[in-house]
Amino acid sequence: MRVNGHSLSRIAEATGATISGSGDAALIEHLSIDSRKPFIPESTLFIALRGERHDGHHYIAQLAERGMRYFLVDGQAELPPMEGVTILHVSDTLLALQRIAAWHRGQFDIPVIGITGSNGKTVVKEWLFQLLREREQVVRSPGSWNSQVGVPLSVWEMGPEHTLGLFEAGISMPGEMDRLQAMIAPTIGVFSNIGPAHGENFSDQASKASEKAHLFRGVEVMVYCADHALVHEALSKTLPANAKVRAWSRKGPAWSRVVKEEVIDSATHLVVECEGHSIAFDVPFTDPGSVENALHCAAVLLHLGYPAEWIAERMPELQPVAMRLETLDGEHGTTLINDAYSNDEASLAIALDHLTMVAQGRGRTIVLSDIHQSGEPPEQLYQRVAEKLARAGVGSVIGIGPCITAHATLFAPTSRFFSDARQAATAIDPSTFAGDVILVKGARAFALETLVQRWQRQSHGTVLEVDLEAVRHNLNHFRALLASGGKVRTMAMIKAFGYGSGALELARLFAHEQVHYLGVAYVDEGIELRRNGIRTPILVMNPEPVPFEILYRHRLEAEVFDQRSLEEAARMVDRDPDSPPIHLKLDTGMHRLGFTVDDMPDLIEALRRAPGLKIGSILSHLVASEDPRHDAFTRSQITTFLEMASAIGRAVDQRPLLHIANTAAISRFPEARLDMVRLGIGLHGIGGSAEETALLRPVATLSTPIAQIKHIPAGDGVSYGRRWVASRDSRIATLPIGYADGLSRRLGNGVGSMWINGHRAPIVGAVCMDMCMVDVTDISCTVHDTAVVFGREHPVQEMADALGTIPYEVLTGIAQRVKRVYVHG
Repeated sequence: MRVNGHSLSRIAEATGATISGSGDAALIEHLSIDSRKPFIPESTLFIALRGERHDGHHYIAQLAERGMRYFLVDGQAELPPMEGVTILHVSDTLLALQRIAAWHRGQFDIPVIGITGSNGKTVVKEWLFQLLREREQVVRSPGSWNSQVGVPLSVWEMGPEHTLGLFEAGISMPGEMDRLQAMIAPTIGVFSNIGPAHGENFSDQASKASEKAHLFRGVEVMVYCADHALVHEALSKTLPANAKVRAWSRKGPAWSRVVKEEVIDSATHLVVECEGHSIAFDVPFTDPGSVENALHCAAVLLHLGYPAEWIAERMPELQPVAMRLETLDGEHGTTLINDAYSNDEASLAIALDHLTMVAQGRGRTIVLSDIHQSGEPPEQLYQRVAEKLARAGVGSVIGIGPCITAHATLFAPTSRFFSDARQAATAIDPSTFAGDVILVKGARAFALETLVQRWQRQSHGTVLEVDLEAVRHNLNHFRALLASGGKVRTMAMIKAFGYGSGALELARLFAHEQVHYLGVAYVDEGIELRRNGIRTPILVMNPEPVPFEILYRHRLEAEVFDQRSLEEAARMVDRDPDSPPIHLKLDTGMHRLGFTVDDMPDLIEALRRAPGLKIGSILSHLVASEDPRHDAFTRSQITTFLEMASAIGRAVDQRPLLHIANTAAISRFPEARLDMVRLGIGLHGIGGSAEETALLRPVATLSTPIAQIKHIPAGDGVSYGRRWVASRDSRIATLPIGYADGLSRRLGNGVGSMWINGHRAPIVGAVCMDMCMVDVTDISCTVHDTAVVFGREHPVQEMADALGTIPYEVLTGIAQRVKRVYVHG
């Protein structure tokens, strides 16, 4: 069993690796797979994974220059000469990572709870942690790290101090669970449920349930709801003969039975019978999913032998699980990351990674509360926390709570400490952190969300929530399509305020994801990104008559589409041979901007007269790549483009990048991918077909709170012009969103609707500048309840259809006064 790690030679033995270099005695405490994250050189092993979109081997030389000494690589790697490094050579680095985790897991003989299912895995895991953290020293998966990579990194964190493991496992393909089972090796299993999530690679729900059940082939105890027939059937074929089944049910005989379930205000009162005993407890939730998750937890606690009185005391204290980090604009140019709901080392590591991604060269500040129930001496805990903050580049620390304050000397001298959030709010002037990214990270009991509320810039109740993980998922969907076609580059279009979602935050995400180019419409959009530290190459697609000197001063690359812009680019390169490359736009049928076939002789002659011009790319714009009716025309555009680009290439003796494919063309016309593709609406969850859209994730959710509800009699009108008159006695809710926020007036008088508590609420009367009204006569709701305009369950396409337009117009029409909140996770 390790104390502070394993020697490199033991790791080599576990993986069957061969070693080159002299560092085989090094003690490895940390595993790294991401070259962008901070690391401790003397105790970190970098594992170079090959994926569909990234190859860790490409970053080894860079990491060695930064001090990394130990690497695990595969046999295909071609490495440059490097001094002072030790290399472990294996045939498959992902398999080696998983073997390390499985071998490491085998060093421990403690109860390990493995959790899988379609939904609720993370909630069950986090609630069991909330319930047991005062009784056990728990190691658990950070966040939702349940994949082929996340599980081994989670299992690696097991140490001799731990008395219980909590790990979740998620799969999307047949065959994956066997690898996860070998690493987790659970002694207790929890199967939450089975549903449609991640079902595209399985023939049906039964086959998916059967695959997930492989996690439990060696368990001693199994917890699940017997009412889920597919789960019950899959487990009956998988569980060891001697496994203790701890199934619960609402409908029939089981180890424990729910005999009473009653909603009382905002809680659910439950009575469960188990082995002849009755236990009553409340859970502070009423939705079916939360109640089911709580019953899974109760079954685990009953099996572990916790008394009924203790369970009844603890269950009402369950807290909602913050599944996502929120990022929003703060005062004085700050960006706030709100994670004010939990605090432990595992979630702190995730939050610091997110801080690094968002900061992109800006100052980093953290507001951090005490960490409770860590199970080790505070001196050791806060020394390690201080080291993590330093490695993450945190410049300012604001400590909240008596324990972290008592260890203030471990942190940088500029750190400040306060007893509670109220004292901090009074004493701190947020202007001292102007321009910083501020991570607010704390246990819920410290109410650090009050600092977020005080420091955020906008307070308009209407919110556009942008799911950055959904954007990342959509980006990776298209990268996976490109993987088989060679090294095709990606350009992310973030014009028009990032399609309404916020260009700067998207640019930071894309920079972190190493997208090759960003595309904007106008110069001022590119300048704003440069002023905020974005260094990714930026192509200005529609340069107005702006002097090229302004573009070049900000290292913006211009689209050249006529003789005037070409001549100005040539004059600039005469004055400054180091000018950025230009990008030639060809008109192959859009008839908007670009050189036509008839312009080719003059264009080629002009390029020959300006040999110093660097042509970064040649591009064109497809007219109807999403519409099968125009496929013949699309193919003719591609052919014309290739012919024109080839002629230019021969004339100038350069090999510019070629790109014509937009979102729809990536999947519908693989021959159009060429050297680079331009991703636009696909990043926001709308594909080139209904089938592709189903594989993407909606990114934006527009919501607004109910401001007032009033009763009106039949015959009364609502809003300007009395265009809508109540046909019955009605309840009308007023919402603080209007056409100045981007809610079109065309949606009034029943054309559009919103969703409140799962029910459709039609918009009645004319939409006003700042408000609108909806009919909630048949909906149970109250003031401050949320109305969803569009979101995951109600796609923006539905609103576009009601307006007779396209999602682009709806998204880009959301006013900038609407607060954007960015969520991660």
